[in-house]
Amino acid sequence: MAKKEECVKLLGFWISPFSRRVEMALKLKGVPYEYLEEDLPKKTPLLLELNPVHKKVPVLVHNDKILSESHVILEYIDQTWSNNPILPQDPYEKAMARFWAKFVDEQILAAGFMPLIKPKKGIEVAIEETRELIMFLEKEVTGKDFFGGETIGFLDMVAGTMIPFCLVRAWECMGIDMISEEKFPGLSRWIKKLNEVEIVRECIPPKEKHIERMNKIIEKSKSS
Repeated sequence: MAKKEECVKLLGFWISPFSRRVEMALKLKGVPYEYLEEDLPKKTPLLLELNPVHKKVPVLVHNDKILSESHVILEYIDQTWSNNPILPQDPYEKAMARFWAKFVDEQILAAGFMPLIKPKKGIEVAIEETRELIMFLEKEVTGKDFFGGETIGFLDMVAGTMIPFCLVRAWECMGIDMISEEKFPGLSRWIKKLNEVEIVRECIPPKEKHIERMNKIIEKSKSS
């Protein structure tokens, strides 16, 4: 259990889905924290000091404890502050939430960005390959408000920050309607439900500013 007197700091970057999901968890738990914005790709001396291994955000500082990697941080937050559980209590459901979260951050991110910017097999093939991966999540969320059930949980935070509030905006910049309501009714409903959650709205990047930044990233990626 966490002590009453806490010192919690989060190093993040406004456009990063990885740091945004940690903010969601802290807000869901009602944990007061100090947010320290990094100006990536620059790396401050503090970031390099606190995360010398990966040199990335997010970094959570809790009293004298320092943690990096968003999945690790989310689990730490869930175990340290027991109210409003993030991970399922059932061992199997917990394992599957971790499995699909890893799937989102590794496979969907890998398929849904650079291969669409520089499609080696053609843009239509790249889109279809990405949709095939997304369909696995469609099956997982069909018939539910959230992946976690009636309230947002671990997988909702991971997939929510990565897909609708990151990749979907990148796809919009590219003129791609990747997750249509016709093809993905379950995910479309889930995205609408996410937008109704106050802590989610508080943590997602402003859309116009985000789209502007995404366009710059895409153009830079095309020319690299």
